[in-house]
Amino acid sequence: MSYLAPSEFVTKMVDAGESKVFMSTRDTIIRAYMAGAILALAAWFAVTINVNTGQPLVGALLFPVGFVMLYLLGFDLLTGVFVLSPLALIDKRPGVTFGGVLRNWGLVFVGNFAGAFTVAFMMAFVTTFGFTQDPDKVGAAIGTSAKAERWATPRMARPAWRRCSCAGCSATGWSRPAWSAP
Repeated sequence: MSYLAPSEFVTKMVDAGESKVFMSTRDTIIRAYMAGAILALAAWFAVTINVNTGQPLVGALLFPVGFVMLYLLGFDLLTGVFVLSPLALIDKRPGVTFGGVLRNWGLVFVGNFAGAFTVAFMMAFVTTFGFTQDPDKVGAAIGTSAKAERWATPRMARPAWRRCSCAGCSATGWSRPAWSAP
């Protein structure tokens, strides 16, 4: 695995942000859709492991596999483009505009949401056996979790959201020093 010096690291990050801003609409939405779907599948996988083993730590340890897959496959999460896209604007790269950055953010949001929603629908279909009965124990656990989060006060939800956003943004940045794999 190659290592980049800090000055090369910054240049690579800005280059990545620029490439995301100039990526075609089709490619951006496909990469974002797949990222949303894989992350939702990873969450479903973690809850399934938790429910079936009764060991929440096992599910929590396996959930990051989804993030590893996203990075290795080159898909885009919104937290990642929140970090990378503005770097090209700050560096004043030719052709990069505030509108281009907002366009990228919007497309990635739509793609992430659509991918996650597709998996949520499939999960609901599978756990209710085609919507013919009540959900199985995995579906019930996910439903209970969703109800608890829906009724959480904004004061309770904000710190968790901040931690997740900071973790996602940091992971995007910290994963960039190594640019090749054996």
